[in-house]
Amino acid sequence: MIDLYYWPTPNGWKISIALEEMGLPYRVVPVDIGAGDQFKPEFLEISRNNRMPALVDHAPMGGGEPIRIFESGAILLYLADKSGQFLPKDLRGRTSVTQWLMWQMGGLGPMFGQDGHFKLYAPEKLPYAIDRYDRECRRLLGVMDAQLQATGDCLAGVYSVADMAVFPWIVTAKRRDIDLAAYPAVQSWFARLRARLAVQRGMELLKDQRNNAAVDDVKAREILFGVRPTP
Repeated sequence: MIDLYYWPTPNGWKISIALEEMGLPYRVVPVDIGAGDQFKPEFLEISRNNRMPALVDHAPMGGGEPIRIFESGAILLYLADKSGQFLPKDLRGRTSVTQWLMWQMGGLGPMFGQDGHFKLYAPEKLPYAIDRYDRECRRLLGVMDAQLQATGDCLAGVYSVADMAVFPWIVTAKRRDIDLAAYPAVQSWFARLRARLAVQRGMELLKDQRNNAAVDDVKAREILFGVRPTP
């Protein structure tokens, strides 16, 4: 059994989608990041970086003690290896998927995250920051659009953990006033993935808790945006 330490955010959705796509049995351990659950000692034993998602596999390949993993990219690679799915075994195919997964981890995710912060949550609207990250998000979407035009249906030519990692961030485009119609290949790709039942199930996980989360609450904002709560 796999324990998924999770909250319904783009990084969390990556793993819930992957687990649903792979058909691996798992149970959810909610980590309410607005309430500061990510700072609890029991969670820090699993994720030293006090970030979710995190995962504990109680039945790892080869047996032995449970394996603890944090960082969504590392989790996706681990699950792909465990399930034997969504990560090609040949060198070229695996390298192609891995590079687009790293592109999400190092580029699309962080830039979309900063864009969302300065547009939606920052107490002071800073035009320079808003413009900087908006332009970078649009540049990255242009990169993605060109890749999808070249490869067809998916980022690495076949549906993979790279697509699962990128999809949750594209979900947030509308909220940040980015029209996917400007990126037709991305828009088509997004529609295809959104129609997948496993993707829908992954996105639904703890949906009610997300809808009820008090992101605009002062204390929650302090916790989410870098102020560690007093024990």
